[in-house]
Amino acid sequence: MKKLFITVAAMVFLLVGCGKAGNDSAENTNEGTDTSTEQQTVKVATASSIEIVTEIMGIAEDLLAEEGIKVENVVVSDNIQPNTALASEEVDANFFQHALWMQAFNDNNDSNLVVVEPVYHAAMGLYSKEYKTIDELPEGATIAVPNDPTNLGRALAFLEAEGVIQLKEGTGIYGTVQDIEENPKNYKFEEVDLLMLARMYDDVDASVMYPSYAMPLNLTPSKDALLVEDPIDDFAISLVAREDNADSELIQKLAEAITSPEVKKYLEENYPESAAPAFE
Repeated sequence: MKKLFITVAAMVFLLVGCGKAGNDSAENTNEGTDTSTEQQTVKVATASSIEIVTEIMGIAEDLLAEEGIKVENVVVSDNIQPNTALASEEVDANFFQHALWMQAFNDNNDSNLVVVEPVYHAAMGLYSKEYKTIDELPEGATIAVPNDPTNLGRALAFLEAEGVIQLKEGTGIYGTVQDIEENPKNYKFEEVDLLMLARMYDDVDASVMYPSYAMPLNLTPSKDALLVEDPIDDFAISLVAREDNADSELIQKLAEAITSPEVKKYLEENYPESAAPAFE
């Protein structure tokens, strides 16, 4: 009887051992097989004030979904956070700015952001609630302009190109109000935050605005602007990433989607004046 008990116990031990070995074998087999179906995700920071960007991102999101890539649009309320989030690797890219704004951020923050692809031209316009032409704008009128160095310089260069003022020789797009050498109609320039320009529309004689700020006021360049800026490549709104990820497959696929024929057609049909494509 004792011998029989030992034999049965031995058989149970062997069966348990075989079962464990079989399970281990199955686990090893599963580990060796790639069954991952996890979707790739690319995070892109944008500014809530730029409706066109949101619409372009929607088109890109649909295109990339077909390739198994999810686009996470991280919308923020100002024009500083998209760059700080990108520099600190909280997001993979951003889409809201032009190259000179990005470079100013790099210079001030020792960061390494780079333009991946220019997407569209957002031409400045001079808009007035009361006056319909630049000739009607009276002597001594107040014009609202951006107060940050990059966009202020651009606004003054725009007004110089249209013959409104004359800047010191060689100033180019880096001027300040102190660089105004000739001001035939003695215009006053009120410097305000970029995001406040549309609000100043009611309070000043004229305001320099981008299309993204003019459109919520139902203003279009050809119909409502006293003057419209000619497109400048350095000021094209662009997809921006970091030096370390700009050439990655994920960012390059995002760039392809944002500059796709679908996006070009959308811009040409819906924003022929306000957002001309900056890509072929």
